[in-house]
This record gives sequence, C-alpha cells and structure tokens, in this order.
Amino acid sequence: MADVTLAGVGKAYGEVKILRGIDLHIRDGEFMVFVGPSGCGKSTLLRTIAGLEDITEGTLSIGGRVVNDVPPAERGIAMVFQSYALYPHMNLFDNMAFGLKLAKVPKAEIEQAVNSAAKILNIDHLLQRLPKDLSGGQRQRVAIGRAIVRQPQVFLFDEPLSNLDTALRVKMRYEFAKLHQEFKTTMVYVTHDQVEAMTLADRIVVLQAGRIEQVGAPMALYDHPANLFVAGFIGSPAMNFLRGELLQASAGEALVKLAGSGETLRCAVDASRAKAGDVVTLGLRPEHLEAGGSAADGTNALQCRVTFVESLGSMTHAYCSHPALDEVLTCTVPGDQKLAAGSTLALQVPPTRTYLFDAQGVAFMRTTQAHAHAA
Repeated sequence: MADVTLAGVGKAYGEVKILRGIDLHIRDGEFMVFVGPSGCGKSTLLRTIAGLEDITEGTLSIGGRVVNDVPPAERGIAMVFQSYALYPHMNLFDNMAFGLKLAKVPKAEIEQAVNSAAKILNIDHLLQRLPKDLSGGQRQRVAIGRAIVRQPQVFLFDEPLSNLDTALRVKMRYEFAKLHQEFKTTMVYVTHDQVEAMTLADRIVVLQAGRIEQVGAPMALYDHPANLFVAGFIGSPAMNFLRGELLQASAGEALVKLAGSGETLRCAVDASRAKAGDVVTLGLRPEHLEAGGSAADGTNALQCRVTFVESLGSMTHAYCSHPALDEVLTCTVPGDQKLAAGSTLALQVPPTRTYLFDAQGVAFMRTTQAHAHAA
C-alpha cells in the first residue's frame, strides 16, 4: 500500500490548461473518488497518476517516491478501464495472467495468483471462457482480477461501472466496497455518478474546470458544501437555488427575503460577514422540504405551484414553479401523498435545513449542524 501526493500538479496541451494547481494527499489505504461534470479533468488527473499523461508542472509522489518521470509499469499501480480492455482471443485465465507472464513470474505463482483473485471475485468457474461468453459484470470482474494479481500499491478505476445496467451497477458498487475492505489498498476511483461517490468513498474530490472545488467525506460535502457548485453537484435530486436578499444578518441566523414572492425565511447560518441588503442565494434540498405550514402560523414556509408530478412508489418528486427560481423547484414527499399538476403546494423549510451562499457563491457556515462529518 502507498499514499499518493500531488503538489501543484498541472497539465496543459499547448495553451489549453486541463489541470490547474492540483494539491491533494490521498492517504495510504484510502478509497478516494474523483467527481465532476464532463470535461472537468477527473480522468486526466487519474491518468497523470497512472503515468499515461505527462505532468506539465508540479510533483507527483507515490509511496513517498517522486514518479514524474517513472514509466507506468514501474509506479506500483494497476488501472481498470471503462472499456474493460480484455483480449478477445484469450480465455479469462490468460487475460488475468498476461501481465504476470510478461514480467516472467514463475508459472506456479501465476496460477496461484489468478486462482486466488478469481475466487475472491466469484469467477473461478469461468476461467476457461472467452470474454464474448460473459456478461458485462463478469467482464468487469475479469478486468479487476487482472489488476489484483499484480498486487499493486494503488488501484486506479476510470468510470468502471458506466457500461453496466442499473441493477449491475448497484451490485458492483457492493463488490468494490468489499474489495476495499478485504485488500485495504489505496484506491482512486473516477465517476460522473455522485451516487457512486457517496456510497463508496472515504473522501470525495469535487472538480470543476481542472480545479479542486472541495475535498471531504461524503456527508461533510453534503452537510457543508463550500460553494454553490459543490452544493448543486452533491445530492440527488439536486439542490434548489432561490434568489434572495438579506434582511438581517448575524453570527447565528440570517433572514432572507425571496425575489419575486417577497416571502421571508430564516436560515441557521453564520452570516456575520454579511450585511442587510446583500444579494444571496438560498439553497434547499428536495428531501428537506416538508409539505404543509404557512408564514401565517409562524413556520418557515413558501408557496409554489405544482407543474409536474413524478411518482416513484415509496416517494414522489414534485416539480414546482416559484418566482425566486429561473427553473423548477423540486421537492420530495412520501409516496402516499397525493399531488396534482396545477395545484398550489405549501412547503415548510426548517431553518436548520437551509443553505445560504453569498453573491460570489461562497457558502455561509451552517451553525446548527454537527461537525462530526468533517474531512
């Protein structure tokens, strides 16, 4: 096992900068997940660790050894690709053994390593089959097994589940979690799916435009996003953002007047660096909105109009219009609650469930949330 340290790492193709000043320490034995939208640089960052991309600037160390100029085969890493990259003319055993054969590992050791990995991955009964005879999940297990037999210091995964259907993705997430528990090896995993990130990661790196926006444990990012981008990216369905203006600001609370409707909501945040009149953005997670209540009875409430209802059985997503939003407001209510398009919906918003961001998109610290999830 080994830690991975990136200090001021940058990557450019001519004048086009892909990675910008990446400073990151991935701890020994940690499961680190890179997330971000398409084109944010997450796969490029993984490939620089693998040695498949040259670093334009900065320093990359694996296990305390600077590896900027070290070939991929000598870095102590193993990479699993999105496309599986299996040899179609070789059976599973030969696919998993190929790297060891190139390294001239004794035959007995190869057989032991392949059989052991195949048993862990529950594909030991398939070793004589060709890749074309396997399901997508089985092919992915072979690709993982090929990485395991090399006994790397660091595993690298580049969107390994994106080619699988929904049911297989859920099952394979469980398999990845089991693998990490068993091997306790440093794992770096790239995905565009924040559900995968939340369920697998010890810590998540959120990237945008080649820069790190925030690093932290999954629930730390959920409870305390650093800015609007992280808040909107972490969580499903995505957070709602409403335009507003500060009426009052203090170290323990902020009073926000929503644009268009004039409704006022209290937010349990430290707004001591702000003042009345400042433009702000109020963040509300769909799962934190509660149907019922009104400003008249003293609750933190807003009124909206239902435009579309999506029933999922155990829960219902209601998409609503509100003057303070440019797009729809999403709320999640119990599945047995009957809603109809065109109806008016009153939503209660507990002050402790609100998020608030200044005009630059920087979050105000929430004052009533426990900090047990800090990175």
